[in-house]
Amino acid sequence: MTETATLIPLDNVDPALIEALLDRAFEPERRTRTAYQLREGLDWLAGLSFAAIDDEDNLVGSIQCWPVALTDAAGRRHPLIMVGPVAVLPEVQGAGYGQVLMSASLAAIDPRAPLPQVMIGDPEYYGRFWQFSAEHTGGWTLPGPWEPRRLLARGASAAVLPREGILGPWRS
Repeated sequence: MTETATLIPLDNVDPALIEALLDRAFEPERRTRTAYQLREGLDWLAGLSFAAIDDEDNLVGSIQCWPVALTDAAGRRHPLIMVGPVAVLPEVQGAGYGQVLMSASLAAIDPRAPLPQVMIGDPEYYGRFWQFSAEHTGGWTLPGPWEPRRLLARGASAAVLPREGILGPWRS
């Protein structure tokens, strides 16, 4: 599985190193993706966002989570946690860092009031390990192009979310 990975709060990492990791994992064009529009102007949720450090103290992966909301037809906003990006350096992808980061982030969600989680990702992978699915997201829209099968949600309360709505940033 993984070489030894140490997880630390992402806030403890130089933002320039995080941006370099994201560029290497996803290419600089990543900023044009719909997921970036959903998170625009927001700060990641510090308690759910982590960095993976290898045995040589190198940053090899990160996960960020964001406050978003599904706005229904009546204008009510339903808060969710957007998971991702999950970034791992290309040369160590497949070593398990992404799984460790995902599991740690989801485990950090307060079980007393767990918000549903949403992400844009591979349904086969994220469904197999963490029960994300597109079952409840078919009527949701996003502020840009997306593949409906890749808009995924999970959580005990995901079924009570509106069947239709617009996903966007959570701003109080």
